[in-house]
Amino acid sequence: MNLEEYFKRIGFHGSFDKPDLATLKLIHKLHVMSIPFENLSIHCGERIIMDLEVIFNKVVRSSRGGWCFENNFLFGWVLKEMGYDTSTLSSTVFNNVLNSFDPTETHLINKVIIDGKAYIADVSFGMTSQMWEPLELVSAKDQPQAAGVFRLIDKGDIWVLEKTGRKPEILNPDFAKSSLVDWLVTKPIYCFTLVPREVDHFLETNHTLQTDPASLFIRKSICSLQTPTGFRALLGWTYSEVTYKPEEGVDVFDMRNITDDEIEQILREKFNVKLQNKLQPANNKACLTL
Repeated sequence: MNLEEYFKRIGFHGSFDKPDLATLKLIHKLHVMSIPFENLSIHCGERIIMDLEVIFNKVVRSSRGGWCFENNFLFGWVLKEMGYDTSTLSSTVFNNVLNSFDPTETHLINKVIIDGKAYIADVSFGMTSQMWEPLELVSAKDQPQAAGVFRLIDKGDIWVLEKTGRKPEILNPDFAKSSLVDWLVTKPIYCFTLVPREVDHFLETNHTLQTDPASLFIRKSICSLQTPTGFRALLGWTYSEVTYKPEEGVDVFDMRNITDDEIEQILREKFNVKLQNKLQPANNKACLTL
């Protein structure tokens, strides 16, 4: 493993001898624009292993993406190799159906300290809730980005990440009432504490999420990649291109269903993903929106 290979993967050509905020923002954005948030291994008969060598070979050398236990784990390693003061945190995702946070910590994020200020870096949440740049760990401060306005709120024992976005505009009338579209403009995304975690903390959850039939990641195959104007997503057989239009106060959703014969081409051309094993898409009912 080496930084040069990772930088080539994300298209970073700058200097990395100074671990400053500007460089962190740049590599964070390049990562989410280059490496998809995806769980396709589960639906290709592959096992997801929290081992940095395995993740590096998959994500960097084999033109794949990963979920947070891969992408953010890898990103944390990159930051440490670059000299950043960083630590790993665990978070709990908000469940829109239950209208509460899930009981299990299923999301890995990174905290970075630069010049005495703390930032939350997360390159692997995906879709419309994906931050493009790290967020300063300041309570209730509006932090505008392409996807909307993010806020980190100090609740005392936990911090909550929420986002205010825009209304969706659905181009295809067949998806006007799709459960994949979230009509909430302001919503919580996840909550977390500032307790540092080691990789062992996530091993059981990493296993459960890819084996439990009730898991969102078992029930849906997911691939999402940020673009300069929004993001793309393939959920089961539904392919979507979302364009952010803040000047009009909307996000434009161009959604359509594709066939099995189109999947390999879509993954290659739209996500730069090349699978070694055949994908068996899944789109069962689960708490997931674009």
